[in-house]
Amino acid sequence: MSETGKNLAGIPEAVIRRLPIYYRELSLLQRREVERISSQELANRVGVKAPQIRQDLSIFGRFGQQGYGYRVEELLAAIERILGLDRQYRLVIVGAGNIGAAVARYPSFRAKGFEVLSLFDQDERLIGTTIGGVSVRPAWELESFLESNPVDIGVIAVPAEEAVPVAKIMVHHGIRGIWNFAPIRIEVPDHVSVEYVNLGESLYSLAFQMNLRESKDS
Repeated sequence: MSETGKNLAGIPEAVIRRLPIYYRELSLLQRREVERISSQELANRVGVKAPQIRQDLSIFGRFGQQGYGYRVEELLAAIERILGLDRQYRLVIVGAGNIGAAVARYPSFRAKGFEVLSLFDQDERLIGTTIGGVSVRPAWELESFLESNPVDIGVIAVPAEEAVPVAKIMVHHGIRGIWNFAPIRIEVPDHVSVEYVNLGESLYSLAFQMNLRESKDS
């Protein structure tokens, strides 16, 4: 998240975080062959107030009709375009341990256009194996691989002390998006986007919310 709470287009980070939630729920509704839904019904399903949903969507255009609601298929397609899920992305994963392997095996990524080209690791026990149908290459081959293969997104799933040099290699070879699971902030040029995933922070946040609810109940 940026210091201003907004991305380069001036869209609040909170809105960006909610869009995938709307997308997920609309995808479920589409699979159940639900044709339309009101903002209140959608709000009840995702835990967001209806005016907030309408306000979020209004940033990107006009959707739905008063008294009718939203056509699920149309709104789903619109959010898919907004999120950039109507195109293909090529990924590499550096770090084939538990986290990197989990990303490689995640079935929905390929279905949504995210293709993992290769994993990289220093562990000789992993090199040459296949994880989720993707080969694990030696970490020292990362640069040569990126020189000959266009890649959009780099996934960093290595210890903190290894993350910065890996990020520099990725940026140098034209990667524009980094999904960083390492517990460290990395410096990148303005044209590169970084998404941080800190499992510890997420767990601590959950503990805080639980304690907060207990305090209110006592």
